[in-house]
Amino acid sequence: MSFRLSYRADPGNPWFSWQYLRDNSDTLVAALRDHASLTARAVLIAALIAVPLAVVAYWFRPLAGPILAFTGVLYTIPSLALFAFIAPYLGIGTVTVLTVVVLYALLVIVRNTVAGLTQVPPEVREAAEGMGYGRWGRLFRIELPLALPGILTGLRLATVSTVALVTVGVVVGRGGLGQVIFAGFQNNFYKAQIMAGTLLCVLLALVLDLILAGVGRLLTPWLTRRSS
Repeated sequence: MSFRLSYRADPGNPWFSWQYLRDNSDTLVAALRDHASLTARAVLIAALIAVPLAVVAYWFRPLAGPILAFTGVLYTIPSLALFAFIAPYLGIGTVTVLTVVVLYALLVIVRNTVAGLTQVPPEVREAAEGMGYGRWGRLFRIELPLALPGILTGLRLATVSTVALVTVGVVVGRGGLGQVIFAGFQNNFYKAQIMAGTLLCVLLALVLDLILAGVGRLLTPWLTRRSS
């Protein structure tokens, strides 16, 4: 037995409305600001955790598999289930949302940072050792700078995915633009409201990605010179 969903266009409920944008600009700007703040904080926290984890995986190769496997398992847990697991312990609100999205961002940043570090040419590491650099000196003066392209790739991917995932935070009362989208469903499937929240999410992801791409160009000028 097969089922087919029917759809009838409703001219009184369009997917886009300038009137809705004008009447609700303050609400949309507040939701966008909240969404951007949650995304920035989550990616920053994830980077502060993931980069040291990647360094540990790079220095102690037997730990690389378990670290990547652990972050990979976290990434496979359905987001709604993870919110359900964590909310009873951390409560409803910002802390729970940040915890969930940080856990999801770890895998992307760890994997790309490890890849960037392992791609540092062995002769460069040997030359640094010959110049008297110890492990920490090589890391901060040689290896991390050369691994920056990989790290920034991980940050860009994590940022874009975090923008999307923050919307799910609506289930614990703090979803940024997810609040707008969900309210559209509650408001008799108000398409203009749903579309406005969706388009702002896409725009935010694009803007943040472009900002990180620009930062990457500033921090890795040798790549720009090489490609020109």
